[in-house]
Amino acid sequence: MELSVLNIAGQETGRKVELNDAIFGIQPNEHAIYLDVKQFLANNRQGTHKSKQRNEISGSTRKLKKQKGTGGARAGGIKNPLFRGGGRVFGPVPRDYSFKLNKKLKRLARKSALSVKAASNAVTIVEDLNFEAPKTKQMIQLFNNLKLDNRNILLVTNDMNDNVLLSARNLQYVDVMRVSDLATYNIMRAKSLVFVESSVQGLNEMFNLNEE
Repeated sequence: MELSVLNIAGQETGRKVELNDAIFGIQPNEHAIYLDVKQFLANNRQGTHKSKQRNEISGSTRKLKKQKGTGGARAGGIKNPLFRGGGRVFGPVPRDYSFKLNKKLKRLARKSALSVKAASNAVTIVEDLNFEAPKTKQMIQLFNNLKLDNRNILLVTNDMNDNVLLSARNLQYVDVMRVSDLATYNIMRAKSLVFVESSVQGLNEMFNLNEE
């Protein structure tokens, strides 16, 4: 699959980039994508939720009333979960939500996600960006020139450029990531993927290094 390299004005430079079919042209494995996204979200959960159980509630331990003869249900103490202010039954406790996935499945998931975006024509290649100073207006103008709507744009660079990063920091709909940090979740969340020219080679090298 070949794509034309565009300049910051949105015009073709005359150069073309070959997107490796082993990365952008495979049959997507939806279940692998699901598992990798699920792991990403699970690993980001703090798991610090906590409610007090019966033995953690402050209150008297005396028996409220006699066991029999009242005509009502028996009650052992004020900390009974049935009473207002009592302990919670089977409430949440701190836990770790993370789980393990093997490297081959995660690699397949990323390739599948990239193939999904390529199939939907959501991939754009732009020449390497060299901003002399951080300017948000310049980043906005770039995406306008590329004719991308303001909806979840993922800009993928080979190396992190501080001026590029700072130029996009105030744009809520733009994420800037190095190619080595790409995750299936970020790819699937984006409506448009914008790769700088050098990052395509970096992507090929990353997958080739992991290939067996």
